Amino acid sequence: MMSDLLLGRHAVREALRAGRPLRRLYVARGARVSSVLRDAVEEARRRGVFVEFVERRRLDDLSHGQAHQGVVAVAAAHAAVEVDEILARAREKGRAPFVVVLDGIEDPANLGAIIRTAEAAGAHGVIIPRHRAAGLTAAVARASAGAIEFLPVAQATNLARTLEDCKREGLWVVGADMDAPARYDQVELRPPLAVVIGGEGRGLGRLVRERCDRLVRIPLLGRVGSLNASAAAAVLLYEVVRQQGAEGVAPLDAVEATSV
Repeated sequence: MMSDLLLGRHAVREALRAGRPLRRLYVARGARVSSVLRDAVEEARRRGVFVEFVERRRLDDLSHGQAHQGVVAVAAAHAAVEVDEILARAREKGRAPFVVVLDGIEDPANLGAIIRTAEAAGAHGVIIPRHRAAGLTAAVARASAGAIEFLPVAQATNLARTLEDCKREGLWVVGADMDAPARYDQVELRPPLAVVIGGEGRGLGRLVRERCDRLVRIPLLGRVGSLNASAAAAVLLYEVVRQQGAEGVAPLDAVEATSV
């Protein structure tokens, strides 16, 4: 975790000024307000970095006792892109967009594994929440086994609104839900497509579930109540590959995703 952190007012401000991608800025409550601190907070907010005021002992824990001057930033291991950029890249290649949307994956290992599988399955990008979920940290980069360097990841402030935008762009939105009436292999899963995977434990949030055109389930024949999020993603993404045929890609002008 320490490799993901920037400690101190000047270090954080200069990183922001240099355009380094940051996920979150922690500021100690009651910290002396200096021009450097004020500049850092204002620049973070301009760049859409989440700023959180916490007790000083939280920063002491994060920094493992190193001097932090009341300011700790969590750096991203890789810069995020815009959702529009992912869709545009797919279309520039003459392909129907195929994206993976993750609703609140909190475990960096799970996020990295899903990015790795998505890249291997030919997805054009991954969309994650900007807040309350794992971000693009060094741990995620390691778990992706390098896939994060090849597969663009976008961060959305509002996933439900982002799904509506995807639908307006012609994508069919299919979410994984263990209570869905249809099995994943009973529904057409061919691009243009957004596959939505819920967070560990809670699954899809209500608003995200409501934006899905179709919900599908993965049958569980044993006693375990659910699959790990990255395992569920692998099953669904490779069903998309199977349905596209041997080439594993869908031409932009040859596919209309419809439910069965």
